[in-house]
Amino acid sequence: MSKQDDAIKIQIMDKEYLVTCSDEERAELVASAKHLSAKMSEIRSSGKVVGIDRIAVMAGLNLAHDAIKSGGLDGVSSQSTANRIGALNAQIEKTLAKHQDLELN
Repeated sequence: MSKQDDAIKIQIMDKEYLVTCSDEERAELVASAKHLSAKMSEIRSSGKVVGIDRIAVMAGLNLAHDAIKSGGLDGVSSQSTANRIGALNAQIEKTLAKHQDLELN
């Protein structure tokens, strides 16, 4: 199976992204994308933050803060959660970089 076969299209703030994930993680990925999109739209509509990359960073910080407040980032699970957040953050940065490259061309 190629990486393309594992890819799923998600939509964040009216933009479509192709992300690879396992079959077991697809429902969580779709739910995460919807949640992130809602947070980013909320931040954009506030008018306090300009630029998709800054909006994404603020949304990520808000979501991480919410997870810490709710106790989702403590104990034994915190390392695996931190690793997943790091991997997702890297994927977001990679996708944003590709998007910015496309806009410049």
